[in-house]
Amino acid sequence: MSSVTEGPFRRSIVSSLTPAPLRTMLRTDDGVRIEAVYEPCTAGSAATVMVVAHGFTGSVDRPAVRRAAQVFAQRAAVVTFSFRGHGGSGGRSTVGDREVLDLAAAVEWARSFGHTRVVTVGFSMGGSVVLRHAAMHGGRKEAHTDAVAAVSAPARWYYRGTAPMRRLHWVVSRPLGRVVGRFGLGTRIHPEEWNPVPLSPVESVPLIAPTPLLIVHGDRDPYFPLDHPRMLAAAAGEGQAELWLEPGMGHAENAADEVLLGRLADWLAGE
Repeated sequence: MSSVTEGPFRRSIVSSLTPAPLRTMLRTDDGVRIEAVYEPCTAGSAATVMVVAHGFTGSVDRPAVRRAAQVFAQRAAVVTFSFRGHGGSGGRSTVGDREVLDLAAAVEWARSFGHTRVVTVGFSMGGSVVLRHAAMHGGRKEAHTDAVAAVSAPARWYYRGTAPMRRLHWVVSRPLGRVVGRFGLGTRIHPEEWNPVPLSPVESVPLIAPTPLLIVHGDRDPYFPLDHPRMLAAAAGEGQAELWLEPGMGHAENAADEVLLGRLADWLAGE
């Protein structure tokens, strides 16, 4: 089981009387230290806490993640964290594989505050992680999610059909690319290939029901075209997933405006 290794936190619902964010370091099941922040709902006590999983090269302190957290906090409590190899977290990025353990640690920490519901929302790489997490942790009480939303997520691994994804594969797979990732993008990437290849997002989706599932994708996403969200929705089965195709939207948290973030928050909070 993951654990909190340092920093203040409470094991009861935090109300508007304690509005200051709480920052800590979590330890995953495989021993990686993950930075995380808990922010109470700005409207007062909330039944729901939203756990936010950022995209590749993001972190808990990136402006787009902070903007999303601020919008979400108007409707629920929020936990943000940095995946391994990102921000102040330890370890090296496995680009969606062992990151499921990071999310599980954040979800367990979110549950420790006593909220009735814990939900997850992920962007891009984080979108693939929340789908895999929901499929893998359905029966584990401490780490399961009560609803999941994946924004700009890939459906399948090794996709190279767009120029941005070809550049990303160069960063991940080549020694010089990983140097660029570390010093240019602030992301430390593991040099070893996946072994075994993890369950893909599209393979994960059929395992999520009956947990409510939302798939969100922009029609101008430069990384993953619309066959990705459509494939995910179809894999979920009829009536098992809600699909939002957003006109004019680009990719992930950087492209999600406050209106979309508010709609996401309303859906996740069950409003």
